[in-house]
Amino acid sequence: MYLDSTMLLLIPGLLLALFAQSRVKATYAKYARVPIASRLTGAEAARRILRDSGNDVVQIQPVQGQLTDHYDPKSEVLRLSEGVYDTASVSAVGIAAHEAGHAMQKRDDYAPLGLRTLVVPTVRIGSTLSMPIFIIGLLMSFRPLIYAGIVLFSLTVVFSLITLPVEFNASKRAVAMLRNSGVVTTAEEEKGVRAVLNAAAWTYVAAAVGAVLQLLRLVLLARGGSRRND
Repeated sequence: MYLDSTMLLLIPGLLLALFAQSRVKATYAKYARVPIASRLTGAEAARRILRDSGNDVVQIQPVQGQLTDHYDPKSEVLRLSEGVYDTASVSAVGIAAHEAGHAMQKRDDYAPLGLRTLVVPTVRIGSTLSMPIFIIGLLMSFRPLIYAGIVLFSLTVVFSLITLPVEFNASKRAVAMLRNSGVVTTAEEEKGVRAVLNAAAWTYVAAAVGAVLQLLRLVLLARGGSRRND
């Protein structure tokens, strides 16, 4: 990509992303060392809160890696990372409950989750093709390609913005379910769960900010190219 003054626009997003990554890792590590009084592992906590919430259709499976936890709404599978699935810690139950929150969103037909799931295939195509198309258009001074690249990248921005309410709502559900099911039994445990989930939320905020700034940069580059051709 072009190295020019518009690159400065990306610096705040990069710094925010680095901050978010370091914060989530530090918070996760801190509360991974704090045992949960209920002695439930992440997988057990997810099963209990889903059962208590009347959701028995979701499968829970282990997945390799750290912080690779995710919920697949199409297959109704909740996959928990190695440090969450078999671990009885504040971090583990918090992350497991967050993913269970997504499962409850699916059951309740939570609109933002449905919209995010719907646009995923289009966003994948857009994120892959947007930058090559934009750069080719800029090099050739061919405005239709430039605009096409911007429109395709805009899909990534829309996806990032849709993701924010989905993730915040899942965390809100997680805290309530953990408390209602007796997985979290003290104020200190709830405080720890909230700290883990709030730290994770910053990664989504950083992604959205970075996407918006990158879109702004593409628009400025396109305008600059237009002025040079006038």
